[in-house]
Amino acid sequence: MSAAALGVAEELPEADRLGSYPHPRRTENLYGQDAAEARFLDSFNSGRMPHAWLITGPRGIGKATLAWRLARFLIAQPLGEDDGLFGAPERPDTLATSPEHPVARRIAAGSEGNLFLLRRPWDHKAKRLKTVIDVESARDLKRFFAHSAAEQARRVVIVDSADEMNASAANAVLKVLEEPPANTVLLLISHAPAALLPTIRSRCQVLKCATLSEPSLIAALREAGAEPPEDPAARAALSALAEGSVATALQLIDDEGLALYAALVALLRDLPKLSRPEVLTMASKASGRDAADRFRLTVRLIDTFLARAARTGVAGPPAPEAAPGEAALLTRLAPDTRRARAWAELAATLGARARAGQAVNLDAGALITDICLKISEAAHEMHL
Repeated sequence: MSAAALGVAEELPEADRLGSYPHPRRTENLYGQDAAEARFLDSFNSGRMPHAWLITGPRGIGKATLAWRLARFLIAQPLGEDDGLFGAPERPDTLATSPEHPVARRIAAGSEGNLFLLRRPWDHKAKRLKTVIDVESARDLKRFFAHSAAEQARRVVIVDSADEMNASAANAVLKVLEEPPANTVLLLISHAPAALLPTIRSRCQVLKCATLSEPSLIAALREAGAEPPEDPAARAALSALAEGSVATALQLIDDEGLALYAALVALLRDLPKLSRPEVLTMASKASGRDAADRFRLTVRLIDTFLARAARTGVAGPPAPEAAPGEAALLTRLAPDTRRARAWAELAATLGARARAGQAVNLDAGALITDICLKISEAAHEMHL
């Protein structure tokens, strides 16, 4: 794994890095995944550790950070040796590796020879990241394994994410899983494991990561160099909207997501009536060449609002509120399970509509306006 291959030497965009925030390989501390860490460590100390792990859970909860933490640990740990004069070495009781350890330093620099990273590559001709992990990238695994492991250490492969492999790349990785080289561990990150090939899933031990609590989320945000809100209510709202995802929380902070969600709740407060000027204002802010992130966040927050409405009809309004007046509005919109089901179905329909519109480059403002009108029509049909 060379620095150039990681996109370090040329400062190329990295598919597995969020904006300007530190890459997971440079993140020293991991929060909220104690159970997953303990399970892996128990497996390692048992002497019967599987050769492949499928690290699962929602986006942005630390799966990649965990994978890089495991990679540092595995490469830094000596291969099994005889007890020798001084008896068997002590079993490690932590996955932490000192940042001063040579392995940690090489990984941070992108120069660890015993580590291979498979991710969406940079397309030099098109000057953008490819949309999938292609078979050409997967074939580099064969060249990686053709070289002897440096210093007789374990070799580690990280796939981030396995969901992005095309069919040919998935089959290439499957061949490695079926006949793994000695002293090699594969770490496959997946946000939606059910969509992977069953044969890939069956050859991996699942390591499930948990969504983050508010304290863990705040600690992880600080680790990334972001500053969470000072106000406790705002912090609670950020945690609620992020749903335990650091990546989502960072986007909410960067793009003023709390204010945007409050504006959305205010816009929908009189459903089925809508204020046309307010709809046009929200749509205009999500339009234009420089507003792509704003558009994606607006669609995400509309989906979040509808999901929270659906949950309200089943379990009551969420606590805490993510915006002033949200609990009263959700209670009015979803007073029973029938309405809850209707909002859930609408969320799925509108999400597909937004993705289809983006795929054919429809005007972002028109898409937002259309989504708001569909919500208004649904509320009218429910006689709210």
